[in-house]
Amino acid sequence: MQKPSASQDIPARAEVLARVYMDAIAGSEGVKIHPMFNLHDDDAVDEFLKGLESKDDANLPHIRVDLLVAAALSARMIAAEADLAHRLRNQGPVVLVKTHTSELVDAFKEVFEACATNAGAIRKLIVARDGTERSSGSGRTDRDVLSALKAQWPVIGIAPNPKKQLPASLLRMAQYELSVPPIDEWDIELVLQAITGKKPERIIDPDVIRNADITDYALAFHRGYSAEKCIERLEELVTKKRVVDQDGPLLEDLAGYSEAKVWGLELVADIAAYRKGEVSWADVDHRGLLLSGPPGVGKTSFAKALARSAGVPLIATSVADWNAASFLSGTLQSIRDVFGKAQRSAPSILFIDEIDGISDRSALRGDYVEYWTQIVNLVLEQLAGVDERPGVTVIAATNHPDKIDPALLRSGRLDRHISLQKPDVTSMAAILRFHLGAGVLPEADLMPIALAARGSTGADCEAWVRRAKADARRAGRDLTVDDLINQVIANNTMTPTLRRRISIHEAGHVVAGHVLGVGKLQEVGIGHNAGFTLVQGLVPAGGCERDMDNAVSFFLAGRAAEKILLGDVGTGSGGNPESDLANATTIALQADAQFGFGALGLQYVPDTQVAYGWVAPQLSVSVRKRLDLGLQKAEEILGHNLHLLKTLADALDRHGYLSAAEVADVIDKATQGSAAGVKDAAE
Repeated sequence: MQKPSASQDIPARAEVLARVYMDAIAGSEGVKIHPMFNLHDDDAVDEFLKGLESKDDANLPHIRVDLLVAAALSARMIAAEADLAHRLRNQGPVVLVKTHTSELVDAFKEVFEACATNAGAIRKLIVARDGTERSSGSGRTDRDVLSALKAQWPVIGIAPNPKKQLPASLLRMAQYELSVPPIDEWDIELVLQAITGKKPERIIDPDVIRNADITDYALAFHRGYSAEKCIERLEELVTKKRVVDQDGPLLEDLAGYSEAKVWGLELVADIAAYRKGEVSWADVDHRGLLLSGPPGVGKTSFAKALARSAGVPLIATSVADWNAASFLSGTLQSIRDVFGKAQRSAPSILFIDEIDGISDRSALRGDYVEYWTQIVNLVLEQLAGVDERPGVTVIAATNHPDKIDPALLRSGRLDRHISLQKPDVTSMAAILRFHLGAGVLPEADLMPIALAARGSTGADCEAWVRRAKADARRAGRDLTVDDLINQVIANNTMTPTLRRRISIHEAGHVVAGHVLGVGKLQEVGIGHNAGFTLVQGLVPAGGCERDMDNAVSFFLAGRAAEKILLGDVGTGSGGNPESDLANATTIALQADAQFGFGALGLQYVPDTQVAYGWVAPQLSVSVRKRLDLGLQKAEEILGHNLHLLKTLADALDRHGYLSAAEVADVIDKATQGSAAGVKDAAE
């Protein structure tokens, strides 16, 4: 069956113009292409003409593929405007060209210089800005534009974002505003004809074209190949990059993601329905997600596995990638480019790592306020344009959700926030099994190893399995359970004294939380060199001052337990932004400076970190008083429940991990038969 023509919806004048441009650009570059107006359908004649070509042709430089693509796209834009092709070569029109991305700006400039305008007959002014240079500002070229307009030269402005990157005078006087169309099969057929001498006889998959970058075309299209071979190479390149780590797990295979996994699998189903046309993108509610959690819990792995399960490209970037540009203009263009790439690859997942790197605008101070404000504003603009990027789901990751600008989390942007926690024991065993593989130690009970690894991350599990396998391989034998246990133990440098202190510390949190009735306990345990007590809903939504004070006491109860049972307090209570002391201080600051519960009265201070000790010195005194009272309350609770505190600390020291159900069982047994029971000191 004959292949349908890709040019059936393209005006004939566009094809003629494209062929003219391609011949002209090759002549201006002094390079070799197959003449676009001297091709024959007769194979014998075509072979005869090839035989007449110079034997030195193979040594001539080849035409740049981006120039041929730009020539085809330019012809489509210009042919769509009546008389524009004639005016560009004979008069002085003012034309704006919006390229959307920076990768083809230079190519379009060359096409307009060598083909679209009359190179020898009239002068012209072309202002091309790719957004990566300091000269992207408009002030330096306004005078040049005005001079060119007065002389009635053609004036062409080319940029990804003309309104922000081109001279104001050019914007005001523009007579034509052209927008570069997406590359399609028609463009590619013409490019292949120029390079190989023939149009391809097979249909080109639109998805391949949509997901290809200009670099892919440059690598795939070569004069020594047939048109079909060029297409095959293009498909190989695009397929390899569509999904990162193709041999990695699907989301269905991952353990320990709880709420995030549910969200992701719902998105997978929605994307499948969207592809079938059963739902519109407006009906898909999983379009933006903030994924937070400590390092190593698998935020990046989640995004990769989600993309594999959905069968869509993963476009990965980070704030550090954006800031690799030398100037602010380059950073802003990098942001536009990556959102544009995600849209061209849709349906797709755009993963932005280290999103906290752009900070909260309310916390910005010093010389970089304007710099970062522009970056935040552009990210907000790109996220808000959800209707302009159908099929694109944005997932942003952070270790510090408290540093995220609140505007990023508004409806229609990253409006869902899921916090990933370190895996529990059951999930830890499943993660170990996944990294081991189904055929390795298939009968082994991994729960004892998972118990020994409590408090670790999925990344830790992957590293232990890899090292254990390496040890067994170097020893010339199969992997054993002992190899894996040795890796876990080797990374645990905790002394018995430190383990006892941590057990007492975490037991203090549990007892205080139980008596005060704060939150919902999930689990408590001992990690490598620290403990953890996981509680959900510590301060309830719409809570009162008493709820905040109870939370302060909860965070300080570990410190209080050490003081009561050991006589001193270790450094584990503070020292970093995630510590108990930091959390307690943050809550006390919020109570006094943002909720009107403290010495400042009815005021809201936007930036408590600056306000603390500076804007209102009395705030320091008020916060210190709240913390002291919180510690005193924790000490009273634990003092009245010493038996329970010691019992829990012993159980935790012995087992290293207690689930919520196991904690409840310890509490029940410790309080049974006790005349006093658990005394409520919450009043």
